[in-house]
Amino acid sequence: MSKFSTLIFISGLSFLLIVITAQLPIAHPPMLIGQYIIDHAVQDTGVTNIVTSVVLAYRGLDTLGELAILFTAASGVGLLLSNKLNTKLQPSTKTVRLSNSNFIIEHALNLLFPLLLVVGFYVIFHGHLTPGGGFQGGVIIASAFFLNILAKPYKSSDSEIESTHNNLTIIESLSGVTFIAIGLYALISGHDFLEPFLSHGQLGSLWSAGTLPFLYIAVGLKVGAELSSLLITLYDIDSEELTD
Repeated sequence: MSKFSTLIFISGLSFLLIVITAQLPIAHPPMLIGQYIIDHAVQDTGVTNIVTSVVLAYRGLDTLGELAILFTAASGVGLLLSNKLNTKLQPSTKTVRLSNSNFIIEHALNLLFPLLLVVGFYVIFHGHLTPGGGFQGGVIIASAFFLNILAKPYKSSDSEIESTHNNLTIIESLSGVTFIAIGLYALISGHDFLEPFLSHGQLGSLWSAGTLPFLYIAVGLKVGAELSSLLITLYDIDSEELTD
C-alpha cells in the first residue's frame, strides 16, 4: 500500500510541476522586480553596485535575518565548544599552550596582517561602489586576526584570548545595534525600514548612497567579530594541552 501511495504522490507532484512549467513563458521571464531594480536602483539609492542596493535597501530586512542566523549559528557553536573546553579543563591542574610557530611565519604575518586589514576595510567601505561589501570584508578581517593568533600561539595567553573575546563581543553587539538603529531611524523619518536616507551625494564617489555605506560598515564589523570569535574559540579548543 505504501508503494502505491508513494507512486500516487510522485505522479500528482509531477503533474503539478508540468502544468506550472507549461504556463511559464519559456526563455521570456517576466523579470518585473528585477527589471525595476535595474532601471531604478541608481536613482533610488545612489549606488553604482546594484547588488548593494538589493542587499541593503530593497531586501534589507532579509539581510537582517541573515545576520541573525549567523549570530545564532556562531553563538550555538561557541556554547558547544565552551562546554567542551570546560569539561576538558575540570580534571586538569595545569594548562600549557603549545607553540607551532616559527620565525618565518611570524614575521611574514607582521607584513600580511596590516595588508589584510587594509584590504578588508577597503572591501567594506567600497561595497556600494564595487563588488564586495560587509560580508566579504568581514571575512577578510576575521581571517587577519585569526592568522595573527595562529602564527604566534606562544604569545597568546589565556587572559589575552579572553580579553579578545570580550572586545569582539562588544564590537559585534554595537554593530548589530547600529544596523537596527539606522533602520528604525528611517521609520521615524517617514521612510521604510532600512530605506536609504540622507543625500545620495555624487554618483561613484566614496561618500555617496546615503546610509548604505554605514549599514555595510555595521555588517562588516558584525560579521568580522562573530567569525573571529568563533575561529579563536576553535583554536583555543585545539591548542589546549592538559598536563598533571
